[in-house]
Amino acid sequence: MKHVSVLDLRIEYRDLPATREGLPTLVLLHEGLGSITMWRHFPQALAEATGCRVIVYSRPGYGHSQAYAEARTPRYMHHEGEVILPALLAAWGVEKPVLIGHSDGGSIALICAGAHSELPLAVAVMAPHEFVEEETLAGIRAAREVWQTTDWPKKLARYHADAPRVFADWNDCWLSPAFRDWNIEDALPRIQCPVLALQGEDDEYATMRQIEVIAEQVPGTELHKLANCGHSPQRDQEAAVLAALAAFVSRVSGSCR
Repeated sequence: MKHVSVLDLRIEYRDLPATREGLPTLVLLHEGLGSITMWRHFPQALAEATGCRVIVYSRPGYGHSQAYAEARTPRYMHHEGEVILPALLAAWGVEKPVLIGHSDGGSIALICAGAHSELPLAVAVMAPHEFVEEETLAGIRAAREVWQTTDWPKKLARYHADAPRVFADWNDCWLSPAFRDWNIEDALPRIQCPVLALQGEDDEYATMRQIEVIAEQVPGTELHKLANCGHSPQRDQEAAVLAALAAFVSRVSGSCR
């Protein structure tokens, strides 16, 4: 594990080296309760499937990255995409990466690409959110019940220095009245790079409308709707996701595999 300091925050990350020359760096952005370690073996598998350098990091407050001093607001994903992620790319010296995000991480990648169209070479998202659906809120309410009645707090503590805050920040923010109008669809028409969007047909947190709106707003978007797959395509359909990502990276980088 390595660390980098940006904007007075100490951020943990892993940096997997490329095994082939001339390929873009892939940057992984985790979901609302995620961290580096919660990706499990996926970053290594992705590096092996593509030959690319892969950087995976824990967002502020997640894993063992330093938390914000201030309370979370409904614009937390905007801040991550517009401010934190560009600062990290600059600190790592990464130019024209492929941003690969899951859930909240996918939303952050889309926000970044819309606000800073010059930064990414391409964006790939898995189960992203562009607006709030009742299906999402129902899933988050159910998660609160599980948190309060099972040993989930103990399990999540394996992955985060402050698991109770991680859960509360995510759950409380999404269920707050102020978050009901959260929407990032205005960022989509400003995206100028290729986009790949994947979502499970059994996603317990969203409908397919979440990726369909991307295709409507970003010309040429490639959609993959995955059968027998919930909210975590990289776990439920790992082989299919790795194949789709490898083909996408090959296409956008102009490499021949």
